[in-house]
Amino acid sequence: MKTLRILVLSWASMAALFVSLAGSAGAQESPAPASTVPTNNAQQAPPPAAPILRLTLEDALARARKNSTQFLAAQTDAAIARQDRYQATGALLPSVTYNNQALYTQLNRNGVTFIANNAAHEYVSQANIHESIDLLSVSNYRRASAASALAKARAEIASRGLVVTVVQNYYAVAAAQQKLEAAKKNGDEGDAFLKLTQELEKGGEVAHSDVIKAELQVQDRHRQLLEAQLGLLNARLDFAVLIFPDLNDNFELAEDLHASVPLPTLAEVQQRAARDNPDLRVALAAVQQTGHDVTGARAGYLPSLSFDYWYGIDAERFAVNGPQGISNLGSSAAATVSIPIWNWGATQSRIKQAELRRTQAQRELSLAQRKLLAEIKSLYAEAETALNELSGLSRAAELSAESLHLTTLRYRGGEATVLEVVDAQTTFAQASAAYQDGAVRYRVALANLQTLTGVLTTP
Repeated sequence: MKTLRILVLSWASMAALFVSLAGSAGAQESPAPASTVPTNNAQQAPPPAAPILRLTLEDALARARKNSTQFLAAQTDAAIARQDRYQATGALLPSVTYNNQALYTQLNRNGVTFIANNAAHEYVSQANIHESIDLLSVSNYRRASAASALAKARAEIASRGLVVTVVQNYYAVAAAQQKLEAAKKNGDEGDAFLKLTQELEKGGEVAHSDVIKAELQVQDRHRQLLEAQLGLLNARLDFAVLIFPDLNDNFELAEDLHASVPLPTLAEVQQRAARDNPDLRVALAAVQQTGHDVTGARAGYLPSLSFDYWYGIDAERFAVNGPQGISNLGSSAAATVSIPIWNWGATQSRIKQAELRRTQAQRELSLAQRKLLAEIKSLYAEAETALNELSGLSRAAELSAESLHLTTLRYRGGEATVLEVVDAQTTFAQASAAYQDGAVRYRVALANLQTLTGVLTTP
């Protein structure tokens, strides 16, 4: 009995141990389904926002060059002109072709071969090296080189024009952002002034007309805030269309509109323009091109020389060796001199046409030189004026902000009228906007100088 009691207690303790182990395992495994099954909130969570693209002016210019249809068209024209020059170069060099031909001649009743060919059956399989030497080919090569230089200069003109557009739009966005900040500040000033007039009216210190005037001013400031928001939106959209292929509006500007940018001296601008101005290079290339046209037209009076060398088979059988084991392979050469005699004055007419075009190109070159001198003085004066006005506009914005603060304090102390405060608010708004517009004007003036010199002045 004692032994049986011990066995029963042992089995009971083992059963209790198994139950406790099963319970602990179940407790450990039970949270797993809750952790693996996603909740509805996790499924409906919005995706993370894309990072804001921070754009410098150089980044914007690089993106605009990849997306501007007009600029890419100019680049394509320049590439086509380079291929024309390559083809003109190939026309000056010997060409190699391989000709294969089988000829059959009809026989008459007497068995005599019709003499149109060398035999009744003739097989020709020859390589031909051909070279033609004449003044026209040389002139065409030089003309293609001038046309390539002209297309390259026009592509540079398109590039510099794109720079002006990008600079104008880039800093227009920066100015619109500054104007929006100023409009918000004006709105806060208007709200604070309205609250001040209401408090003074309750104390019997001002008339109700001051409250009405302040409220009208608040309404005007809120309208200006809405216009500033719309102006910023439109500026950002115009800029996005210019530089992004997918109209991306998730960007911010990295450069400060009011960063100090020096103005080069007039002598530096004149020196760079004389060396790097693309308009002048276009006119010079056009004169060179028309000059080569005159030379090519005059080549119609001169003889031309061509040389041909053949090597291969010209036999009655298409085989390397004939019936008696004689080799059918052979060579021949021919030199031809063509001398023009009479073409009813067509050559003289072509010369006259080319000379007329050359004269017109020379006139356009003279005009381009005069326009360059005038544009240098005009655009430099514009940049210099904008720079000189910018310091005054900056000072005016600072003084108008200080005047608004002091006038508001004087009104609080009963020493100024509501009209003086309203006038100070208006002056501050106008001075702030003029300062932003002046900064954009100076940046655009520098970009316009770049169209003459090829150097974009940046901070």
